[in-house]
Amino acid sequence: MEILYLLIPLSVLLVFLIGAVFWWSVRSGQFDDLEGPGYRVLMDDDRPPADSGEPAATGEKPGRE
Repeated sequence: MEILYLLIPLSVLLVFLIGAVFWWSVRSGQFDDLEGPGYRVLMDDDRPPADSGEPAATGEKPGRE
């Protein structure tokens, strides 16, 4: 029973600590854009730049209009 005198204040302190870390992460913008980094990985552009003398890769076949 005496252990409760230690565990209850320790758990309250832990809750406040977790709340402070969560508040800091929200205020610093950690949760602003959750989907953007995943899309950036999928839509990575590995094509050479368009000014290399080759036609730009637009997904269309040459000669079709």
